[in-house]
Amino acid sequence: MSPAPNTPARPAVRRRRIGWPRRVFAQVLLMQLAIATGVTVLATGLFLAPLSAQLDDQAMRRALAIAETTASPRVATALRDTSPTAGGPVQTEAERIRRSTGAEYVVVMDTRGVRWSHTDPAQIGKVVSTDPSTALAGREVMEIDSGTLGRSARGKAPLRAADGSIVGAVSVGIEYDSVQDRLLGAIPGLLAYAGGALAVGALAAYLISRRLQRQTHDLAFSDISALLAEREAMLHGIREGVVALDRAGRIRLLNDEAERLLGIGAEAIGSPLEEALGSGRTADVLAGRVTGEDLVTVRGQRVLIANRMPTDDGGAVATLRDRTELERLGRELDSTRGLIDALRAQDHEHANRLHTLLGLLELEMHEEAVEFVTEVVGVHRATAEQVTEKIHDPLLAALLVGKATVAAERGVSLRVAPGSLLPDRLVDPRELVTVVGNLVDNALDAAAGTADARVEIAVRAEGRTAVLRVSDSGPGVPEDRRGLIFTEGWTTKEPPAHGKRGIGLALVRRLAERQGGSARVAEGASGGAEFTVVLPEALVLPETHGVPEAHVAPGATPGTSDGARTAGEVW
Repeated sequence: MSPAPNTPARPAVRRRRIGWPRRVFAQVLLMQLAIATGVTVLATGLFLAPLSAQLDDQAMRRALAIAETTASPRVATALRDTSPTAGGPVQTEAERIRRSTGAEYVVVMDTRGVRWSHTDPAQIGKVVSTDPSTALAGREVMEIDSGTLGRSARGKAPLRAADGSIVGAVSVGIEYDSVQDRLLGAIPGLLAYAGGALAVGALAAYLISRRLQRQTHDLAFSDISALLAEREAMLHGIREGVVALDRAGRIRLLNDEAERLLGIGAEAIGSPLEEALGSGRTADVLAGRVTGEDLVTVRGQRVLIANRMPTDDGGAVATLRDRTELERLGRELDSTRGLIDALRAQDHEHANRLHTLLGLLELEMHEEAVEFVTEVVGVHRATAEQVTEKIHDPLLAALLVGKATVAAERGVSLRVAPGSLLPDRLVDPRELVTVVGNLVDNALDAAAGTADARVEIAVRAEGRTAVLRVSDSGPGVPEDRRGLIFTEGWTTKEPPAHGKRGIGLALVRRLAERQGGSARVAEGASGGAEFTVVLPEALVLPETHGVPEAHVAPGATPGTSDGARTAGEVW
């Protein structure tokens, strides 16, 4: 029969199935309870098993001790001199000992196995039910056996006369039910101790599980496995470096980008920061000794931006971003802006000169016009010739000519010291261009706006070593800050729109130290700052460069006499 069309369908009832829990803490709690229960039961069983055997042994030894006490010479004499009767001395002595010791029975027998004493007087004169040959042979016996009075723990000892001859034996029994009662009586106390131990174990298991619940945020094992897989995919897929540290400052995680940016491999995991990275600002930033956001650091030839976030367990996670290309583009943008400003100034100056020349021509002052043009062209030519005469490398010479134009626009006199000479045999001209460019830019910034603003550049070659000195007429660097000025991120200037400052001098020092040289700052002769950079591997030896150079005496300038110095020379 089909249901009515308007009858609403019943919602499906979900049956809650009882099974293994999904949460980590619940699984761990159940496993710990099962283990604690199993261990308690096993320990109780292992304790009860030897306890039963121990109680049996104690009962047999007690029975044997009573038998040995009973087997005295007095009883042996009575056995030889009297007959087995219910009122005889042997029965009387045996019953006295039985009552005083609590034994089940004390049986004295002769060498034929005939009883002379028994708990039941009717059994006196009858042969014992068990084999007495071992005791009659002179050996002691301990056993659990059954007789006319039931199961008992027995001890048998030979009965010797005063001369040492065996005249019979004594058999003593301890009721086995009393042994079992002792065993059963010990079980409640043992179970109480076991229950207490189980309760303590269950409480400890619960507390451990609760802590595990807090640490795992009440997640299931499947959730943890999924999170781990997602974390691995995320860490190795993002384009930022991630470094995780434990509370002792050891590296416990590195993703692929961090290995690339820091120049270390997976073998650094587990090592302290200083051991993996060496001492320096990068290690200080990652360790948290330098605080702040978007901290700038230099690692090798890379400019990195680092951020550090502490974790609840006392460790930290640091992220690294590569700003090398952005920093290079920003510096190129700064240079381009400076060049544009210089060209704009030259455009104004060129327009003024054209107007002056046009006026001279309109006034038909032709000789004056010729002199004016010659003078203007000569100034620029003299500047270029002065630079190229002392700086033979074309890239560095072009840089200084451009900087001279920018300096003139900013009202700063830029000149090359007369004693300077740099041959065209640089190993990597771009490194020296980076060093000179950064130092000259800083010097122009410091000297601009001061009275008699000037910047002087001196450079010379000593074998393969290039020595560079840049001085300015600015306010100088205080002595207490000279150790910080080469630190990454340290600056006294406002940051530009495209990024951060505090990189140029750090790069200068890094380039110098990479070649085994140095970079330092001191007070100049005119009171400003004087930077000196030594690059030991900057030049190629003359014989390996091609045509050997003409010999120039140290300190001499080409075109001067041997060793003579020109006026204003700084070397």
